[in-house]
Amino acid sequence: MKNLKDKIVLITGGASGIGEIMCRLLLERGANIIIWDINSDNLEKLRLKYSSLGKLTVMKVDVSSISEINNAAKEVINNFGGIDLLINNAGIIVGNYFHEHSEADITNTLNINSNAPIYITHAFIDNMLSKNSGHICNIASSGGLLSNPKMSVYVATKWSLIGFSDSLRLEMEQLKKNINVTTIMPYYINTGMFDGVKSKIPILDPETTALTIIKAIEKNKKMVSIPGYIYRVTRFAQAILPISIFDWFTGNVLGVYKTMENFKGRNR
Repeated sequence: MKNLKDKIVLITGGASGIGEIMCRLLLERGANIIIWDINSDNLEKLRLKYSSLGKLTVMKVDVSSISEINNAAKEVINNFGGIDLLINNAGIIVGNYFHEHSEADITNTLNINSNAPIYITHAFIDNMLSKNSGHICNIASSGGLLSNPKMSVYVATKWSLIGFSDSLRLEMEQLKKNINVTTIMPYYINTGMFDGVKSKIPILDPETTALTIIKAIEKNKKMVSIPGYIYRVTRFAQAILPISIFDWFTGNVLGVYKTMENFKGRNR
């Protein structure tokens, strides 16, 4: 989607973090932005902060609820005629060992991180197909490439999202539809979501990350890891190394398996 001016863009989880930054960057490019978020206070702050930049609509939507997704999608289609760009950005993490997760923790993480992008895409895909135009960007994670302690359910959702996203891309290509799909796989981002994480690999700057995502959309990129070497190095090392040596290198040399030891996360 090379020209974002006047395009109708929906960002989920867009009232904070990189969602908020992407909102600003897209408004600066002349796009019409719709933000879905569950936090009413953050939505109002966003509206007051950025409405002067362009056309901004905020909607309180709980993306863990299929009925709220479908009702909000119908409202968007009725009011705007559909969307040109969907950015599935909303996500949560618990940050405990698996046995410490409650059933509610598991359900919420699955619903928001993996189920919601699928249901939201499903709610808009027919409209995109009818126009033979659109772009879907799914914000996954490098956790979808690499297993990590204290992230088991989160990692499961991101592996799921990567598989869904890239399969959808192939379907659109096979059907010869003018609908692009971009899968984003960032490392830890310094937005508060991963407060307490310690990493030898540099933690990502939110502004730079958000700009990289927008540029990936503008260039119709298919799969983007941030930083770029994460995907190549991970896949290559997993292909050639025995699991025990890969675990030793990843855990002891890179220290990845210890990054969540002091995890605090965003205050809820």
